[in-house]
Amino acid sequence: MPHSEKLFRFAAAVLVATAATQAIAADRVERTTIQILGNRAGYQEAIYRDDGSVTVHYEFNDRGRGPKLDATYQVADDGTVSRSKIEGVAYFKTPVAETFERTSTSTRWKNGSEDQTSDQALPGFYLGLDATPEESVLMTRALLAAPNHEMPMLPVGSVRLREVTRLGITREKEKLEAVLYALDGLDLSPSYLWLDADQRFLAVASSWQSQVREGWEASLPELTRKQEETEQAYTISRAASLTHKLEGDLVIDPVRVFDPSTGRIAEEQRLLIRDGRIEAVGPVADITAPEGAERIEGDNRFVMPGMWDMHVHVGGSTDGLLHLASGVTTVRDLANDRDTLTARIKAFEDGTDMGPRVIRAGFVDGRSPYSGPTKVFADTEEEVRAAMAQFKKDGVFEQVKVYSSLKPELVPLFAELVHEQGMRLSGHVPDGMSPEEFVRAGADELQHANFLLLNFLDRSKLDTRTPQRFTGVAEQGSGVPLHGEAMQKFIDLLRERGTVLDPTLVTFEGMFLDRPGRMGPTMADTVHRLPATWQRYVRAANGGLAVTPETDLKHRDAYRRMMDLVGLMHRSGVTIVAGTDTSPVFALARELELYTQAGIPPVEALKIATIQSARVMKRDHEYGLVKPGYVADLILIDGDPTKLITDLRRVHTVIRGDRWFEAAALYQAVGIVP
Repeated sequence: MPHSEKLFRFAAAVLVATAATQAIAADRVERTTIQILGNRAGYQEAIYRDDGSVTVHYEFNDRGRGPKLDATYQVADDGTVSRSKIEGVAYFKTPVAETFERTSTSTRWKNGSEDQTSDQALPGFYLGLDATPEESVLMTRALLAAPNHEMPMLPVGSVRLREVTRLGITREKEKLEAVLYALDGLDLSPSYLWLDADQRFLAVASSWQSQVREGWEASLPELTRKQEETEQAYTISRAASLTHKLEGDLVIDPVRVFDPSTGRIAEEQRLLIRDGRIEAVGPVADITAPEGAERIEGDNRFVMPGMWDMHVHVGGSTDGLLHLASGVTTVRDLANDRDTLTARIKAFEDGTDMGPRVIRAGFVDGRSPYSGPTKVFADTEEEVRAAMAQFKKDGVFEQVKVYSSLKPELVPLFAELVHEQGMRLSGHVPDGMSPEEFVRAGADELQHANFLLLNFLDRSKLDTRTPQRFTGVAEQGSGVPLHGEAMQKFIDLLRERGTVLDPTLVTFEGMFLDRPGRMGPTMADTVHRLPATWQRYVRAANGGLAVTPETDLKHRDAYRRMMDLVGLMHRSGVTIVAGTDTSPVFALARELELYTQAGIPPVEALKIATIQSARVMKRDHEYGLVKPGYVADLILIDGDPTKLITDLRRVHTVIRGDRWFEAAALYQAVGIVP
């Protein structure tokens, strides 16, 4: 489940990076604990000295990935940083060497992607491209002292601080007043962090990855609940202003209706929607519009079923909104915190938040230093049976996803028990097992196209629990032949078993093609629509795999081979579903665009993202077509994606059953240009 650090590193950095310690006294040492799904994953140590300098060590381990940084900062009288130096490695172990200095006559910053100098002392707070958490703590203290609690950010953007609420917490006999602050301008929605009354850091709370002052870990659930109340109030207000609830019939005309099962487009059509379902569809002259029905002017727009993103991890307060804005009305969540996702789904359904329909998968791994972020582990047959018994009791999962540290010998038992419950088995291929062996053991689906190439590589020196499942493919994948007996045998197996592929090409595009200071093609046509702070981090393109002059072309060729293999699989009759496994911003449209570059015609790419995905999840009797009796999950598009697949970025209106949304308004609500 690789979380794409390359695309929205800044958004991730804010979540992690606002979680650090601050000290007020001289030579004060403060430590914070980093947790992933409640498990300790790393720490930060910050030392404040009496000369105004701060030294920081920061590291965490996420399945063998994760930064390890050492930094020094000089704090100016106004709380901003006048000089900083950061060294170490970033999330994918790429080298970090970053400096910033502001004097009375100049400002300069240099890192792997930027090298800029100004002949004046630019005002504001510089946030490093590969920031340690402590930088955001320093920024918060500077904002508390700044006029109106706001200031420019360097090199672009601005940030504002608001106090949200206060809460008393205790540890044995010690009591603290926790103050929740919101930072506006760093992300698509407010970013939150807790300080105490002395402006010392307490926590950044999240269901996925959190940081908390060492010794106060027991207070994190209480702080999280209080913060969630604040976030819920924000999302309720936003949803109320952007959701159009249908109280009666809805008529849309004239429109051009696309049928993904045949590839045909019907002109001059009228749609009648009643009680969240399609009541009628046909020529305008043949369908009478009921008196008093609500109307949406179709203006001959292209209408198609809402799309499915079959590989997501719904999180944050904007994911649901962004899925809808991009025309995605159903997602499949392949690993998440059970309770948090349950609450989020409830909010999507009752209208207190905006988001797609969510299909859920249980997530299991074996125990190792590289275990995936899950609370369910299985290393024995007894634990496999216990996990499946719990999934059955939960009653919310339609699929089980296994991960890289699972013992290969346990896969057949998982497959047997999963299939007994009428569920599907998918996932990463466990280390020590080939993708072919995984399928023969009973897997119904393979996640991620890198595993397709790994089937043909020498894995004896690769530990696929680690990032070697990426780097091994990047350095050797271009040599995998697309033709020949071995490849044909593998394709025949997948086709005969009905194995489904979830390639997530968009995730690997940046990982393999981004170069510091030279972003790859993923966001080349859309980066200008993002807020200024996000544009900086996207253009910096420092989240990809490390390359050398000798490996640069190998990485590019390996990615091309990965794309070509996906196209070959499709042409050979292997079932593909479209998943992204990254931020929802324009991601599914890019995934489908990559399919067309792999040789899949646009009409077939649209079929993959609609009726084919619904069919895989056994929901094609209600979803995936614009047809009477089907659920009214529909999108109206300015353009024709059967001719130009990039028109999928021009979604105008999204209908999700008994409610509808204007895509432009959704994007504007989070600072993205429609």
